[in-house]
Amino acid sequence: MAARKGRSRTCETGEPMEAETCDPGSEGPSQVYLPGRGPPVGEGEELVMDEEAYVLYHRAQTGAPCLSFDIVRDHLGDNRTELPLSLYLCAGTQAESAQSNRLMMLRMHNLHGTRPSPSEGSDDDEEDEEDEEEQKPQLELAMVPHYCGINRVRVSWLGEEPVAGVWSEKGQVEVFALRRLLQVVDDPQALAIFLRDEQARIKPIFSFAGHMGEGFALDWSPRVPGRLLTGDCQKNIHLWTPTEGGSWNVDQRPFVGHTQSVEDLQWSPTEDTVFASCSADASIRIWDIRAAPGKACMLTTATAHDGDVNVISWSRREPFLLSGGDDGALKVWDLRQFKSGSPVATFKQHMAPVTSVEWHPQDSGVFAASGADNQITQWDLAVERDPESGETETDPGLAALPQQLLFVHHGETDLKELHWHPQCPGVLVSTALSGFTVFRTISV
Repeated sequence: MAARKGRSRTCETGEPMEAETCDPGSEGPSQVYLPGRGPPVGEGEELVMDEEAYVLYHRAQTGAPCLSFDIVRDHLGDNRTELPLSLYLCAGTQAESAQSNRLMMLRMHNLHGTRPSPSEGSDDDEEDEEDEEEQKPQLELAMVPHYCGINRVRVSWLGEEPVAGVWSEKGQVEVFALRRLLQVVDDPQALAIFLRDEQARIKPIFSFAGHMGEGFALDWSPRVPGRLLTGDCQKNIHLWTPTEGGSWNVDQRPFVGHTQSVEDLQWSPTEDTVFASCSADASIRIWDIRAAPGKACMLTTATAHDGDVNVISWSRREPFLLSGGDDGALKVWDLRQFKSGSPVATFKQHMAPVTSVEWHPQDSGVFAASGADNQITQWDLAVERDPESGETETDPGLAALPQQLLFVHHGETDLKELHWHPQCPGVLVSTALSGFTVFRTISV
């Protein structure tokens, strides 16, 4: 949580937490910071983190910033809540020069929580220093040269083989095998050998240059291993079908319907042949690949947002689609009522374009979003403010906040993308110009 020094800045279960005053030299009453709704950070004030609002909080930098990443499902087990935490990320850089870019596998481990361990209450300074050293977070990094900026990365498992789909600035979509990278980040000796002798020889196992321009939209089917969708800035969407021998057949006939850049794609989690798309033409469309590409669009909401629709997320547990646009709005669409063209909920907390949205993988009503206003917000559709609590009378500013807003996280610069960890409940990972952040709040 980002806060002015001396003040808490979080919305927890719809209500703010308070600390002392913003001016370290004053003893005035506590105030609640409302991003975009209250006074801006003043001279002499500093945004700081309230560690009590986080169960886990770590940051990491990898040199060049990463526009996109994905969390790699691992074999460490599901529903992991015990700390310290370990996780694996696959990311692509946007370096200043094309030849400086890398596709990376990150292993973050020894991630301890923000709560002090029992031994930290000891009077033995030497023992405390040893504990602090043991609790330092660790990062292993295996890199593969990629001679162009990477727009988007998405990871899937084809049986026991992990692969990454990579959209590049040069207009190609490539598939990389990740098994070797996953092996070496677990073994320091193997990592040293890989970086010295092997990394320059790693090439994509498949590439497609038929988009005729760059793009961002890419999604692996959660139901049919190896089935892939890619969408470009020229309004075209192509279907990839896996073939025997670890290759793909890419249909050269694009799905036709959007009139501007395809920004994001999402497969249905319940139907093998259905997917959703969103576009800079302000629309969201639902498609069925059983129809010919020119006739596959089954449902359309032509004006889903006031401007570009940047991102969508299809709930794995409910018939809901979540969207975020250049208008800063977050909208929830009930697919059973999609023909109506009206969302079942609209939230306006972000003061700039929404850059990423994602439903919580276990909790059906919870989702997270990031924006170009450098906010990460957490939401719960099930939350309603108690009208008899009197809290809005205590602080009238609360009345302006959406009831479903759980938490507002600050502190990043130029936020691009976020993902919930599918195996570690409540853990969020984000990427920004300022680097990666791994955190879990007290709210989720």
